[in-house]
Amino acid sequence: MKAVVTGATGFIGSVLCRDLHDRGWNIRALVLPGEDYGHIAPQITEAVSGNIMRPDSLADFAEGADVVFHLAARVLDYGSRKQFYDPILGGTRNVLAACAGKAIRFVQVSSMAACGLGRHLKGQTENDPCCKSGVPYNDAKLDAEAEVRRYHDRFEQGTTIVRPANVVGPRSAWVDEVCRQLWKVTGLPLIDGGRHSASLVYVDNLVDGIIRAGTCAEASGQIYHLRDDWQVTWERYLNDIAALVGKKPRGQVPFRVAWHVGGMVERLCIPLGLRPPLTRLAAGVMGRDNDVCNTKAKAELGWKTRVTYETGMACIASHVTNTILPELVGETSP
Repeated sequence: MKAVVTGATGFIGSVLCRDLHDRGWNIRALVLPGEDYGHIAPQITEAVSGNIMRPDSLADFAEGADVVFHLAARVLDYGSRKQFYDPILGGTRNVLAACAGKAIRFVQVSSMAACGLGRHLKGQTENDPCCKSGVPYNDAKLDAEAEVRRYHDRFEQGTTIVRPANVVGPRSAWVDEVCRQLWKVTGLPLIDGGRHSASLVYVDNLVDGIIRAGTCAEASGQIYHLRDDWQVTWERYLNDIAALVGKKPRGQVPFRVAWHVGGMVERLCIPLGLRPPLTRLAAGVMGRDNDVCNTKAKAELGWKTRVTYETGMACIASHVTNTILPELVGETSP
């Protein structure tokens, strides 16, 4: 089997390349010009230089592919509408156009955020209506999904969309960036008391679902929610992560306050190129119950949670101890 992977050097993409390699796939990775891809070089068959924002750089990169796994996107929790829409919608449109008629199947890695942030998503199924919230990441993901569906008939085996929950594991923003925020004097508050489900999916579990979505004939034209069955609140998760760096979450913020303040500081900081201390994306993810329904993936893909929370946290702890903590200590050393 031959795969093309965009976003191959990223957190999820690198694990996807590893697992595809272990399953005997040939992998063509799309990497940015000059980008370091040494950490995935042993797993991939070929690296192709290209940029999803430049259609001319994507010519023939998907030729002969059985499956295109499209992961490349802006994954930060802040930015302008343009900064999100250009890579997420525009980039997806460019990749679809470059792959149509050349690859057999197209798998779009979207996000549960496409369902609509700022409201409780517990029990939301793939057939339930999604909505826009004004959060650019949320809205761009939803519009990109619509674009993928429009291209369905231009691939021999159609298109498939997967919506991951909050992805954790070594190198995840929900690990590395959370550790960095906790390390700061201001710390990281619990939104709505941290009482809602963290709605997590471990990266190895997610990648197994992504591959199943790309190889299961019944998955053509379908959307799947991929969320682990872990019973873990944000309070528990953030305290567990904080303990790895010798810190604790600081304070609590009601959801509505976090949402409105996040919107306000976004409007102040983003035009200046500054990272807001709080965003609506963070408030919508950490202050609402986002336990979307995952039964469809289980029934149709045979997918399930394989890595437990305890095992996943042990891997995360090793990563933080050996990589993140030395970095943080080095930054604060005289």
